Amino acid sequence: MKLKTFYTCQKCGLQSPKWLGRCPDCMEWNTLVEETAPPRAGKGGSGKGQISVPVLLRDVAAAEEDRIRCGIRELDRVLGGGVVPGSFILIGGDPGIGKSTLLLQGAARLADSGEALYVTAEESARQIKLRAERLGISADRLLVLAETSLEAILERVEERKPAFLVVDSIQTIFTAALESAPGSVSQVRECAGRLMHLAKGGGPSVFIVGHVTKEGSIAGPRMLEHMVDTVLYFEGDPGHPYRILRAVKNRFGSTNEIGVFEMKDSGLAEVLNPSEIFLAERPQGASGSVVIPSLEGTRPILVELQALVSGSSLGTPRRTAIGIDHNRVSLLVAVLEKKVGLSLMAQDIFLNVAGGVRLNEPATDLGVAAALASSHLNRPIPARTALFGEIGLAGEVRAVSRPELRVKEAARLGFNRCFLPAGNLKNLEAPPGIWLGGVHTAAELLEEIFDE
Repeated sequence: MKLKTFYTCQKCGLQSPKWLGRCPDCMEWNTLVEETAPPRAGKGGSGKGQISVPVLLRDVAAAEEDRIRCGIRELDRVLGGGVVPGSFILIGGDPGIGKSTLLLQGAARLADSGEALYVTAEESARQIKLRAERLGISADRLLVLAETSLEAILERVEERKPAFLVVDSIQTIFTAALESAPGSVSQVRECAGRLMHLAKGGGPSVFIVGHVTKEGSIAGPRMLEHMVDTVLYFEGDPGHPYRILRAVKNRFGSTNEIGVFEMKDSGLAEVLNPSEIFLAERPQGASGSVVIPSLEGTRPILVELQALVSGSSLGTPRRTAIGIDHNRVSLLVAVLEKKVGLSLMAQDIFLNVAGGVRLNEPATDLGVAAALASSHLNRPIPARTALFGEIGLAGEVRAVSRPELRVKEAARLGFNRCFLPAGNLKNLEAPPGIWLGGVHTAAELLEEIFDE
Protein backbone atom coordinates (compact mmCIF):
# COMPACT_ATOMS: atom_id res chain seq x y z
CA MET A 1 0.00 0.00 0.00
CA LYS A 2 1.38 3.39 -0.96
CA LEU A 3 1.91 5.72 1.98
CA LYS A 4 0.24 9.09 1.78
CA THR A 5 2.52 12.05 2.40
CA PHE A 6 1.90 15.73 2.94
CA TYR A 7 3.86 18.81 3.96
CA THR A 8 3.43 20.29 7.44
CA CYS A 9 4.51 23.74 8.59
CA GLN A 10 6.74 23.34 11.64
CA LYS A 11 5.70 26.79 12.84
CA CYS A 12 1.90 26.80 12.78
CA GLY A 13 0.93 23.22 11.83
CA LEU A 14 -0.61 24.01 8.42
CA GLN A 15 -0.82 20.97 6.12
CA SER A 16 -0.33 21.25 2.36
CA PRO A 17 -0.50 18.54 -0.35
CA LYS A 18 2.60 20.03 -2.00
CA TRP A 19 5.75 21.80 -0.91
CA LEU A 20 5.68 25.60 -0.63
CA GLY A 21 8.58 27.91 0.00
CA ARG A 22 6.49 30.14 2.24
CA CYS A 23 3.67 29.09 4.54
CA PRO A 24 0.47 30.91 3.47
CA ASP A 25 -0.81 30.90 7.07
CA CYS A 26 2.04 32.16 9.27
CA MET A 27 4.06 33.64 6.34
CA GLU A 28 7.30 31.96 7.47
CA TRP A 29 9.86 30.77 4.92
CA ASN A 30 11.17 27.18 4.54
CA THR A 31 9.06 25.72 7.34
CA LEU A 32 7.16 23.01 5.39
CA VAL A 33 8.54 19.51 5.93
CA GLU A 34 7.38 16.32 4.24
CA GLU A 35 5.71 13.87 6.62
CA THR A 36 3.87 10.58 6.35
CA ALA A 37 0.21 10.47 7.22
CA PRO A 38 -0.48 8.53 10.45
CA PRO A 39 -2.53 5.35 10.19
CA ARG A 40 -6.26 5.79 10.51
CA ALA A 41 -7.76 4.83 13.81
CA GLY A 42 -10.51 2.27 14.01
CA LYS A 43 -14.13 3.06 14.61
CA GLY A 44 -15.02 4.55 17.97
CA GLY A 45 -14.47 7.97 19.42
CA SER A 46 -12.72 7.06 22.66
CA GLY A 47 -9.51 5.75 21.11
CA LYS A 48 -10.12 2.19 22.42
CA GLY A 49 -12.76 1.04 19.96
CA GLN A 50 -15.64 2.12 22.21
CA ILE A 51 -18.53 4.15 20.83
CA SER A 52 -19.64 7.13 22.89
CA VAL A 53 -23.33 7.38 23.73
CA PRO A 54 -25.03 10.76 24.36
CA VAL A 55 -26.63 11.19 27.78
CA LEU A 56 -28.92 13.82 29.22
CA LEU A 57 -27.16 16.67 31.00
CA ARG A 58 -29.24 16.16 34.15
CA ASP A 59 -28.05 12.55 34.35
CA VAL A 60 -24.35 13.43 34.32
CA ALA A 61 -22.72 12.95 37.72
CA ALA A 62 -21.54 16.34 39.00
CA ALA A 63 -19.40 15.18 41.90
CA GLU A 64 -16.35 17.40 42.27
CA GLU A 65 -12.99 15.69 42.03
CA ASP A 66 -10.86 15.61 45.15
CA ARG A 67 -7.67 17.54 44.50
CA ILE A 68 -4.32 16.14 45.54
CA ARG A 69 -2.03 18.71 47.11
CA CYS A 70 1.60 18.36 46.14
CA GLY A 71 2.91 20.17 49.22
CA ILE A 72 4.35 23.13 47.28
CA ARG A 73 1.86 25.84 48.18
CA GLU A 74 2.76 28.16 45.32
CA LEU A 75 2.26 25.36 42.78
CA ASP A 76 -1.00 24.30 44.40
CA ARG A 77 -2.21 27.91 44.27
CA VAL A 78 -1.60 28.20 40.52
CA LEU A 79 -3.23 24.82 39.83
CA GLY A 80 -6.35 25.97 41.65
CA GLY A 81 -5.85 24.11 44.92
CA GLY A 82 -4.01 20.97 43.85
CA VAL A 83 -3.77 18.35 41.12
CA VAL A 84 -7.06 17.01 39.76
CA PRO A 85 -6.87 13.23 39.13
CA GLY A 86 -6.67 12.50 35.41
CA SER A 87 -5.67 16.04 34.47
CA PHE A 88 -3.26 16.89 31.63
CA ILE A 89 -0.89 19.76 32.49
CA LEU A 90 1.64 21.53 30.26
CA ILE A 91 4.51 23.59 31.71
CA GLY A 92 6.52 25.84 29.40
CA GLY A 93 9.38 28.24 29.91
CA ASP A 94 12.77 29.39 28.67
CA PRO A 95 15.74 26.99 28.80
CA GLY A 96 17.30 26.84 32.26
CA ILE A 97 14.42 28.68 33.94
CA GLY A 98 13.75 25.76 36.34
CA LYS A 99 10.98 23.67 34.74
CA SER A 100 12.68 20.32 35.39
CA THR A 101 13.66 21.36 38.90
CA LEU A 102 10.10 22.35 39.76
CA LEU A 103 8.62 19.14 38.38
CA LEU A 104 11.20 16.96 40.11
CA GLN A 105 10.44 18.65 43.42
CA GLY A 106 6.71 18.40 42.74
CA ALA A 107 6.90 14.72 41.72
CA ALA A 108 8.80 13.91 44.92
CA ARG A 109 6.06 15.54 46.99
CA LEU A 110 3.26 13.91 44.99
CA ALA A 111 4.92 10.51 45.50
CA ASP A 112 3.70 10.68 49.10
CA SER A 113 0.12 10.38 47.77
CA GLY A 114 0.82 7.76 45.10
CA GLU A 115 3.57 6.33 42.94
CA ALA A 116 5.04 8.88 40.52
CA LEU A 117 6.95 8.10 37.30
CA TYR A 118 9.41 10.74 36.05
CA VAL A 119 10.26 10.14 32.37
CA THR A 120 13.38 11.98 31.27
CA ALA A 121 13.97 12.06 27.53
CA GLU A 122 16.77 14.64 27.59
CA GLU A 123 18.88 13.46 30.54
CA SER A 124 20.10 10.17 31.89
CA ALA A 125 18.85 8.59 35.10
CA ARG A 126 22.21 9.35 36.67
CA GLN A 127 21.84 13.06 35.95
CA ILE A 128 18.42 13.04 37.57
CA LYS A 129 19.92 11.27 40.59
CA LEU A 130 22.63 13.94 40.93
CA ARG A 131 20.05 16.70 40.73
CA ALA A 132 17.86 14.97 43.30
CA GLU A 133 20.80 14.73 45.71
CA ARG A 134 21.53 18.43 45.24
CA LEU A 135 17.86 19.23 45.94
CA GLY A 136 17.74 16.93 48.95
CA ILE A 137 15.08 14.65 47.41
CA SER A 138 14.83 11.07 48.70
CA ALA A 139 11.31 9.91 47.79
CA ASP A 140 10.67 6.17 48.18
CA ARG A 141 7.87 6.02 45.59
CA LEU A 142 9.42 8.13 42.83
CA LEU A 143 10.44 6.15 39.73
CA VAL A 144 12.81 7.46 37.04
CA LEU A 145 12.73 6.26 33.42
CA ALA A 146 15.16 7.45 30.73
CA GLU A 147 13.19 6.78 27.53
CA THR A 148 12.21 8.56 24.32
CA SER A 149 9.84 5.99 22.76
CA LEU A 150 6.19 6.68 23.50
CA GLU A 151 5.27 3.00 23.13
CA ALA A 152 7.88 1.98 25.70
CA ILE A 153 6.66 4.68 28.10
CA LEU A 154 3.06 3.51 27.78
CA GLU A 155 4.13 -0.08 28.44
CA ARG A 156 5.87 0.93 31.68
CA VAL A 157 2.83 2.95 32.72
CA GLU A 158 0.62 -0.09 32.10
CA GLU A 159 2.93 -2.24 34.22
CA ARG A 160 3.40 0.10 37.19
CA LYS A 161 0.10 2.04 36.99
CA PRO A 162 1.51 5.19 38.66
CA ALA A 163 -0.75 7.92 39.96
CA PHE A 164 1.38 10.67 38.39
CA LEU A 165 3.40 10.80 35.18
CA VAL A 166 5.93 13.50 34.27
CA VAL A 167 7.28 13.67 30.69
CA ASP A 168 10.33 15.89 30.20
CA SER A 169 9.96 16.95 27.42
CA ILE A 170 7.23 16.39 24.85
CA GLN A 171 9.46 17.63 21.98
CA THR A 172 11.91 14.74 22.45
CA ILE A 173 9.31 11.94 22.61
CA PHE A 174 8.51 10.07 19.41
CA THR A 175 6.10 7.35 18.29
CA ALA A 176 6.98 4.60 15.83
CA ALA A 177 3.64 5.12 14.06
CA LEU A 178 5.11 8.19 12.33
CA GLU A 179 8.28 8.46 10.29
CA SER A 180 8.88 12.15 11.01
CA ALA A 181 11.64 13.27 13.36
CA PRO A 182 11.01 13.89 17.09
CA GLY A 183 9.93 17.46 17.75
CA SER A 184 8.05 17.81 14.46
CA VAL A 185 4.48 19.02 14.49
CA SER A 186 3.08 15.57 13.71
CA GLN A 187 5.13 13.85 16.42
CA VAL A 188 4.28 16.42 19.08
CA ARG A 189 0.60 16.33 18.20
CA GLU A 190 0.36 12.53 18.07
CA CYS A 191 2.33 11.95 21.30
CA ALA A 192 0.35 14.59 23.16
CA GLY A 193 -2.91 13.12 21.89
CA ARG A 194 -2.07 9.63 23.13
CA LEU A 195 -0.95 10.96 26.50
CA MET A 196 -4.24 12.87 26.72
CA HIS A 197 -6.21 9.65 26.09
CA LEU A 198 -4.09 7.97 28.77
CA ALA A 199 -4.96 10.63 31.35
CA LYS A 200 -8.65 10.83 30.44
CA GLY A 201 -9.08 7.07 30.30
CA GLY A 202 -8.58 6.57 34.01
CA GLY A 203 -4.81 6.81 33.88
CA PRO A 204 -2.41 8.98 35.87
CA SER A 205 -2.32 12.76 36.07
CA VAL A 206 0.14 13.75 33.34
CA PHE A 207 2.62 16.63 33.41
CA ILE A 208 4.50 17.45 30.21
CA VAL A 209 7.29 19.97 29.65
CA GLY A 210 7.19 22.12 26.52
CA HIS A 211 10.09 24.08 25.08
CA VAL A 212 9.60 27.77 24.35
CA THR A 213 10.66 29.37 21.06
CA LYS A 214 12.51 32.66 20.74
CA GLU A 215 9.16 34.38 20.17
CA GLY A 216 8.04 33.27 23.64
CA SER A 217 5.45 30.65 22.59
CA ILE A 218 5.53 26.93 23.30
CA ALA A 219 7.23 25.07 20.46
CA GLY A 220 4.91 23.00 18.30
CA PRO A 221 1.37 23.73 17.09
CA ARG A 222 -1.05 25.85 19.08
CA MET A 223 -3.20 22.73 19.15
CA LEU A 224 -0.90 21.44 21.91
CA GLU A 225 -2.16 24.17 24.24
CA HIS A 226 -5.77 23.40 23.30
CA MET A 227 -5.40 19.70 24.08
CA VAL A 228 -4.23 20.08 27.68
CA ASP A 229 -6.30 21.05 30.71
CA THR A 230 -3.81 23.52 32.16
CA VAL A 231 -1.04 25.61 30.61
CA LEU A 232 1.56 27.03 33.01
CA TYR A 233 4.34 29.41 31.99
CA PHE A 234 7.49 29.64 34.07
CA GLU A 235 8.85 33.18 33.77
CA GLY A 236 11.84 34.97 35.15
CA ASP A 237 14.55 37.50 34.43
CA PRO A 238 17.99 35.87 34.10
CA GLY A 239 19.40 38.72 36.18
CA HIS A 240 17.06 38.05 39.12
CA PRO A 241 16.73 34.92 41.27
CA TYR A 242 12.93 35.13 41.34
CA ARG A 243 10.68 33.00 39.14
CA ILE A 244 6.98 33.45 38.50
CA LEU A 245 4.69 30.54 37.61
CA ARG A 246 1.67 31.87 35.75
CA ALA A 247 -1.46 30.00 34.61
CA VAL A 248 -2.42 30.88 31.03
CA LYS A 249 -5.18 28.28 30.81
CA ASN A 250 -6.82 26.28 33.58
CA ARG A 251 -9.99 24.23 33.23
CA PHE A 252 -10.04 23.54 36.97
CA GLY A 253 -9.25 26.97 38.41
CA SER A 254 -8.52 30.62 37.85
CA THR A 255 -6.07 31.79 35.19
CA ASN A 256 -5.12 34.87 37.20
CA GLU A 257 -3.15 33.14 39.94
CA ILE A 258 0.64 33.28 40.08
CA GLY A 259 3.22 31.49 42.18
CA VAL A 260 6.51 33.13 43.17
CA PHE A 261 9.70 31.14 43.68
CA GLU A 262 13.32 31.96 44.40
CA MET A 263 16.06 29.97 42.73
CA LYS A 264 18.66 28.81 45.25
CA ASP A 265 21.49 26.27 45.31
CA SER A 266 19.11 23.81 46.95
CA GLY A 267 16.40 24.29 44.30
CA LEU A 268 13.30 26.41 44.05
CA ALA A 269 12.12 27.91 47.33
CA GLU A 270 8.63 29.32 47.81
CA VAL A 271 8.22 33.06 48.33
CA LEU A 272 5.19 33.34 50.58
CA ASN A 273 5.39 37.13 50.97
CA PRO A 274 6.50 38.50 47.57
CA SER A 275 5.57 42.11 48.40
CA GLU A 276 8.39 42.45 50.92
CA ILE A 277 10.85 40.88 48.48
CA PHE A 278 9.99 43.22 45.61
CA LEU A 279 10.19 46.34 47.83
CA ALA A 280 13.33 45.36 49.75
CA GLU A 281 15.72 47.46 47.63
CA ARG A 282 13.47 50.41 46.88
CA PRO A 283 15.45 53.71 46.90
CA GLN A 284 14.35 56.36 49.37
CA GLY A 285 13.60 59.88 48.20
CA ALA A 286 14.14 59.12 44.49
CA SER A 287 11.90 60.74 41.91
CA GLY A 288 10.08 58.46 39.48
CA SER A 289 9.58 55.64 42.01
CA VAL A 290 6.08 54.60 43.05
CA VAL A 291 4.48 51.54 44.69
CA ILE A 292 1.44 49.89 43.09
CA PRO A 293 -0.82 47.28 44.76
CA SER A 294 -1.29 44.87 41.86
CA LEU A 295 -3.76 42.00 42.03
CA GLU A 296 -2.72 38.60 40.69
CA GLY A 297 -5.78 36.38 41.00
CA THR A 298 -6.72 36.46 44.68
CA ARG A 299 -3.27 37.64 45.81
CA PRO A 300 -2.40 41.34 46.17
CA ILE A 301 1.28 42.11 45.51
CA LEU A 302 2.98 45.46 46.08
CA VAL A 303 5.54 46.16 43.37
CA GLU A 304 7.77 49.13 42.62
CA LEU A 305 7.41 50.94 39.31
CA GLN A 306 10.30 53.13 38.20
CA ALA A 307 10.16 55.82 35.51
CA LEU A 308 12.87 57.95 33.94
CA VAL A 309 11.95 60.97 31.79
CA SER A 310 14.75 62.90 30.12
CA GLY A 311 15.15 65.24 27.16
CA SER A 312 15.60 63.52 23.81
CA SER A 313 18.18 64.40 21.16
CA LEU A 314 16.43 62.25 18.56
CA GLY A 315 13.73 63.20 16.12
CA THR A 316 11.52 60.44 17.51
CA PRO A 317 11.80 60.10 21.31
CA ARG A 318 12.33 56.64 22.69
CA ARG A 319 9.64 54.75 24.60
CA THR A 320 10.94 51.72 26.50
CA ALA A 321 8.79 49.70 28.91
CA ILE A 322 9.91 46.54 30.75
CA GLY A 323 7.26 44.51 32.55
CA ILE A 324 4.35 46.62 31.31
CA ASP A 325 2.57 47.11 27.99
CA HIS A 326 4.36 49.82 26.01
CA ASN A 327 1.14 50.66 24.12
CA ARG A 328 -0.53 51.46 27.42
CA VAL A 329 2.41 53.67 28.35
CA SER A 330 2.08 55.63 25.08
CA LEU A 331 -1.61 56.11 25.77
CA LEU A 332 -0.97 57.47 29.27
CA VAL A 333 1.77 59.79 27.97
CA ALA A 334 -0.75 61.27 25.52
CA VAL A 335 -3.32 61.73 28.32
CA LEU A 336 -0.77 63.53 30.52
CA GLU A 337 0.21 65.74 27.60
CA LYS A 338 -3.35 66.64 26.56
CA LYS A 339 -5.38 66.60 29.77
CA VAL A 340 -2.80 67.45 32.45
CA GLY A 341 -0.50 69.77 30.55
CA LEU A 342 2.82 67.98 31.02
CA SER A 343 5.21 68.39 28.08
CA LEU A 344 6.28 64.80 27.45
CA MET A 345 6.18 64.37 23.68
CA ALA A 346 9.81 65.48 23.20
CA GLN A 347 11.10 63.38 26.12
CA ASP A 348 12.70 59.94 26.21
CA ILE A 349 10.62 57.76 28.54
CA PHE A 350 11.81 54.57 30.23
CA LEU A 351 9.67 52.45 32.57
CA ASN A 352 10.66 49.36 34.52
CA VAL A 353 8.84 47.09 36.96
CA ALA A 354 11.41 46.17 39.61
CA GLY A 355 12.03 42.51 40.35
CA GLY A 356 11.18 41.17 36.89
CA VAL A 357 7.40 41.23 37.52
CA ARG A 358 5.02 41.70 34.60
CA LEU A 359 1.92 43.87 35.14
CA ASN A 360 -1.08 43.38 32.86
CA GLU A 361 -4.04 44.96 34.62
CA PRO A 362 -5.30 48.53 33.95
CA ALA A 363 -5.22 49.32 37.68
CA THR A 364 -1.56 50.24 37.23
CA ASP A 365 -2.44 53.34 35.15
CA LEU A 366 -2.50 55.69 38.12
CA GLY A 367 0.93 54.49 39.24
CA VAL A 368 2.40 54.90 35.74
CA ALA A 369 1.05 58.46 35.48
CA ALA A 370 2.38 59.40 38.92
CA ALA A 371 5.82 57.90 38.22
CA LEU A 372 6.10 59.76 34.89
CA ALA A 373 5.07 63.05 36.48
CA SER A 374 7.43 62.51 39.42
CA SER A 375 10.43 61.94 37.16
CA HIS A 376 9.51 64.77 34.78
CA LEU A 377 9.03 67.29 37.59
CA ASN A 378 11.92 65.78 39.61
CA ARG A 379 9.71 65.64 42.68
CA PRO A 380 9.75 62.37 44.67
CA ILE A 381 6.54 60.72 45.80
CA PRO A 382 6.35 60.20 49.59
CA ALA A 383 7.87 56.83 50.48
CA ARG A 384 4.83 55.41 52.28
CA THR A 385 2.31 56.29 49.57
CA ALA A 386 0.63 53.70 47.34
CA LEU A 387 -1.85 54.26 44.52
CA PHE A 388 -3.92 52.35 41.99
CA GLY A 389 -6.65 53.04 39.45
CA GLU A 390 -7.48 53.04 35.75
CA ILE A 391 -7.20 56.21 33.63
CA GLY A 392 -9.49 56.83 30.65
CA LEU A 393 -8.76 58.85 27.51
CA ALA A 394 -10.61 61.84 28.95
CA GLY A 395 -8.27 61.87 31.94
CA GLU A 396 -10.88 60.42 34.30
CA VAL A 397 -9.95 57.85 36.95
CA ARG A 398 -12.11 54.72 36.80
CA ALA A 399 -12.86 52.22 39.53
CA VAL A 400 -11.06 48.85 39.58
CA SER A 401 -11.82 45.46 41.12
CA ARG A 402 -11.10 44.29 44.67
CA PRO A 403 -9.91 47.57 46.20
CA GLU A 404 -10.20 46.21 49.76
CA LEU A 405 -7.50 43.57 49.14
CA ARG A 406 -5.11 46.14 47.69
CA VAL A 407 -5.62 48.57 50.56
CA LYS A 408 -5.19 45.89 53.24
CA GLU A 409 -1.90 44.73 51.70
CA ALA A 410 -0.61 48.30 51.61
CA ALA A 411 -1.59 48.87 55.25
CA ARG A 412 0.00 45.59 56.30
CA LEU A 413 3.37 46.67 54.90
CA GLY A 414 3.31 50.02 56.68
CA PHE A 415 1.95 52.41 54.02
CA ASN A 416 0.02 55.29 55.58
CA ARG A 417 -1.49 56.89 52.47
CA CYS A 418 -3.23 55.42 49.43
CA PHE A 419 -4.78 57.18 46.45
CA LEU A 420 -7.49 55.30 44.59
CA PRO A 421 -10.48 56.01 42.31
CA ALA A 422 -13.25 57.95 43.98
CA GLY A 423 -15.70 55.30 42.78
CA ASN A 424 -13.93 52.69 44.92
CA LEU A 425 -14.30 54.71 48.14
CA LYS A 426 -17.99 53.86 48.40
CA ASN A 427 -18.58 51.29 51.14
CA LEU A 428 -14.80 50.87 51.58
CA GLU A 429 -13.59 50.93 55.16
CA ALA A 430 -10.01 52.08 55.66
CA PRO A 431 -7.82 49.70 57.70
CA PRO A 432 -6.19 51.18 60.82
CA GLY A 433 -3.17 53.36 60.15
CA ILE A 434 -3.81 54.27 56.51
CA TRP A 435 -5.50 57.31 54.93
CA LEU A 436 -7.50 56.83 51.74
CA GLY A 437 -7.84 59.57 49.14
CA GLY A 438 -10.29 59.29 46.26
CA VAL A 439 -9.46 61.09 42.99
CA HIS A 440 -11.67 61.76 39.97
CA THR A 441 -9.06 62.81 37.37
CA ALA A 442 -5.36 62.39 36.71
CA ALA A 443 -4.84 66.14 37.17
CA GLU A 444 -6.46 65.97 40.62
CA LEU A 445 -4.12 63.10 41.56
CA LEU A 446 -0.99 65.11 40.73
CA GLU A 447 -2.27 68.10 42.69
CA GLU A 448 -2.94 65.93 45.73
CA ILE A 449 0.15 63.73 45.66
CA PHE A 450 2.63 66.61 45.35
CA ASP A 451 0.79 68.88 47.81
CA GLU A 452 3.21 69.60 50.64
